[in-house]
Amino acid sequence: MTLEILTADSLAPIRHGFFTRKGGASSGIFAGLNCGTGSTDQTEIVAINRARAADAMGVQADMLAGVHQVHSGEAVTVTSPPDPKPKADGMATATPGVALSILTADCQPVLFADAEAGVIGAAHAGWKGAQAGVLEATVDAMIGLGAERARIHAVIGPTISQRAYEVGPEFFEIFLDEDPENTRFFAGGDGDRMHFDLPGYGLMRLRTAGIASAEWTRHCTYFDPDRFYSYRRSVHHKDPDYGRLMSAIVL
Repeated sequence: MTLEILTADSLAPIRHGFFTRKGGASSGIFAGLNCGTGSTDQTEIVAINRARAADAMGVQADMLAGVHQVHSGEAVTVTSPPDPKPKADGMATATPGVALSILTADCQPVLFADAEAGVIGAAHAGWKGAQAGVLEATVDAMIGLGAERARIHAVIGPTISQRAYEVGPEFFEIFLDEDPENTRFFAGGDGDRMHFDLPGYGLMRLRTAGIASAEWTRHCTYFDPDRFYSYRRSVHHKDPDYGRLMSAIVL
């Protein structure tokens, strides 16, 4: 089966893609293009999937740069795939041939580009990382490599939508304490439950950072099981594990 790769015009002509689970070698609960080395899927099968994604990006698998994602506000600059992977959630590079890759399964995968400067970025932004400033840190890392804030375009790929993201009052209080205006990212649910708009919050952080543009592809990971892995859906289904989607960008 052919890989399915979602792209955005605003990142053109930089090669990039938000991969769906279609076209992979994994089976069972991981069926499809599971690129998560931290999953319990067969190591050799994950390697095949990652090689397919790398090939689609025009690089060898060993040129997929990644970080040890820890839901932080940290971003690093790379000139080659780091080994060992640093604990961070954002990356930036100006080195051709190095593909920045992010793994997600509900959190926001965010790809950045200043095509004129030849600088790209990628971030893993769950609610913790987004609140901790990983999006802004990635922009700053790009600027450190010569990007111009007003030329940076950012795109949020498939992520969990507000309708699927039910949270409790303690979660709401965390965001209320940060800024009372964050109430706009919450909608009422059953009882004391609410629904959080993660991509809406991510877009706000990106636009407040003053970059050229920010958009969301408007794909929800939770409600489209044929195309996307979802951590929250796996919990609701009581699955023992879940696959990880890859998003990548390369100069």
